[in-house]
Amino acid sequence: MTNDLIDQRVLVVGAGGGIGRATAEAFARAGARVLAAGRPGASLDAAAQAAKGEFAALDFTDDTAVDAFFAGREPFDHIVVAAASTKTGPVGVLPLAEARASMDSKFFGAYRIARSAKIRDGGSLTFVSGFLSTRPSATSVLQGAINAALEALGRGLALERAPVRVNTVSPGLIDTPLHAGLSSEGRQTMFEGAAKRLPARRVGQPEDIAQAILFVATNPYVTGTTVTVDGGGTIA
Repeated sequence: MTNDLIDQRVLVVGAGGGIGRATAEAFARAGARVLAAGRPGASLDAAAQAAKGEFAALDFTDDTAVDAFFAGREPFDHIVVAAASTKTGPVGVLPLAEARASMDSKFFGAYRIARSAKIRDGGSLTFVSGFLSTRPSATSVLQGAINAALEALGRGLALERAPVRVNTVSPGLIDTPLHAGLSSEGRQTMFEGAAKRLPARRVGQPEDIAQAILFVATNPYVTGTTVTVDGGGTIA
């Protein structure tokens, strides 16, 4: 099925992150022409080079910037939104300004892309949420709410944007630069503890999520769904 990606135009928003970069590389290996978009910097440049594609700066929290980005471009075959900048913490502690900014980034960032994006009929739009949407955490209530809203957005857009297919991939704990703030020892302890609890007996890698994203992008009978890739975290 991935043969269908040869020479197709793919936009990966958030390509500078762990999941975004792995996704850009996976599409490139399948023969797609990848445009890596996101915050300008070394990470985005490296992702574009790894995917043998081009890169473009895109602030998806800026209404005007998103509209302008798509205005001068031909329709894409597939678009993946893997970008987000969110804060976490108990509802009673997390400042409202940070909570609003988190929603504006992950949910409304995807909303802006969906609103302005040009995608060919039969193409796809894929969001990346997270398993906290179905397995909430007492210390990450906002994250779960944002992820659940993003998944609902995907289901509704699958109806509105048909025959463009819209899906969401929901990761569990993934070993990405998101955890770079922890010490190497702290990160290893967290991952080892998670691996013992998970039925898969391992934490996820960005490539695990990229594989699921390619599945929903290339299967013409998949739309309006959320694919959970969490090592069994939802049921553990």
